[in-house]
Amino acid sequence: MEETFETFDLGDWELQSGQRLEKANLAYKTFGESESPAIVYPTWFSGSLSDNFWLIGEDKTLDPRKYFIIVPALLGNGQSSSPSNHPANPFPNITFYDNVRAQYQLVTSLGIRHLFAVLGWSMGAGQTFQWITQYPDFMDLAVPFCGSARTSLHNQVFLEGVKSALLAAKKIPSAGPKKGGVAVEGTEARTWTEQERSVGLKAFGLGYAGWGFSQAFYRERLHEKHFGSKDLEGFMVSFWEKWACSKDPENLLVMLRTWQSGDCSLQEPYNGDFEASMRAIKARTLVLPSKTDLYFPLMLCTAALFPMNINPSSVVGPEDSEYEVACMSPGVGTLDAFPSIWGHWAGGPGDSVEDVKWLDDHLRRFFSDSTEATMVEKLKL
Repeated sequence: MEETFETFDLGDWELQSGQRLEKANLAYKTFGESESPAIVYPTWFSGSLSDNFWLIGEDKTLDPRKYFIIVPALLGNGQSSSPSNHPANPFPNITFYDNVRAQYQLVTSLGIRHLFAVLGWSMGAGQTFQWITQYPDFMDLAVPFCGSARTSLHNQVFLEGVKSALLAAKKIPSAGPKKGGVAVEGTEARTWTEQERSVGLKAFGLGYAGWGFSQAFYRERLHEKHFGSKDLEGFMVSFWEKWACSKDPENLLVMLRTWQSGDCSLQEPYNGDFEASMRAIKARTLVLPSKTDLYFPLMLCTAALFPMNINPSSVVGPEDSEYEVACMSPGVGTLDAFPSIWGHWAGGPGDSVEDVKWLDDHLRRFFSDSTEATMVEKLKL
């Protein structure tokens, strides 16, 4: 069944790089009434709009009866302007800044002048950090989960590996992190034979397989117990190859470059000062990494970090997230970690029932506590 959604016309969209994406559009889906407090919930790497719906419902904190929920699709995801549906060749580089500026245009066109919250998983978390640094006065709350404000060097290395595996099917070398492939004479850009597509996407998926889930996930054989695979090879084919082969290779490359270049300090007025970008955040922010997410290194949570609203019950936690919260102004950031062996997949897309409940419970408490705090502040006035 084909997915239905709306599109917002961006016109000839000026990009952060100085390039232009002509006749661009942003795909999106809304839930609830526009008069309700508004929440922006962007998509993640490779995800379609419907891949976000697992966290929305009358039985969830993101209840359309209470909130107006806007799900915008990443540029490059195949629904918003992407190589698969747009004639631009080569397709320009897209940054988190470009995506969030487009989302801001969409949100304000819907008559919204202030958001209750922004939240997202993975690249959705990256967009959340971009929102709260690019438009710091525009929202009350933010919840980035299993993502980062700046793509770490280690994360860039992982992405460079799967990118190179994909490009190798076309006998094209990578031009390096944050870039595409090196142009090769006699090879037509954006044209993939069926064999190149199949070989490249399968290699991409198998390369990803060692990163999405944790070592403990495989050690406990959750690929068999949860997904019903007979063995590891069956899981690699039925889950990872199937996922990758459902995607367009050029779309993946566009989104991957967006991810690799992620850094919310690379904009005015921060000009690369990451700590300043974190200090500029005004929205109360709940950062929720996963303890076993392989995109992030681990460190001991020392007592010195506890005053930064980092949950001391988490013996270890992702140090990138800890540093983000530690750089925020006092009282702005809070950190807790998914106590999960699902790795990056703890934060989505809804496969782990226990992690969905953990996340939803944290959202409910955070939204409720923040609403009560706002009412107290108003009473003081």
